[in-house]
Amino acid sequence: MRKRAEWMTRADDEILEYLESQGAGTPKAIADEMDRNNDYIGVRCRKLASYGLVEKPSRGFYVITDTGTEYLDGEFDASDLEQSDR
Repeated sequence: MRKRAEWMTRADDEILEYLESQGAGTPKAIADEMDRNNDYIGVRCRKLASYGLVEKPSRGFYVITDTGTEYLDGEFDASDLEQSDR
């Protein structure tokens, strides 16, 4: 069972699931797949990156981290994460 942090939304799980299955993605590609607003997905991707669940190896491109995968697998409590200034 996944242990979501207070700051997380249902969309965050969907974003992480997308990145795990696809390997990487842009907010636009994720938004199109999820039928969500591109700007909203971009905000959520930046939030996930600030907590280390995803990384941004290049502009507008996100990949899931090991921590993100552990969270999806129910092996990590996201409420233990601290936000960075990145």
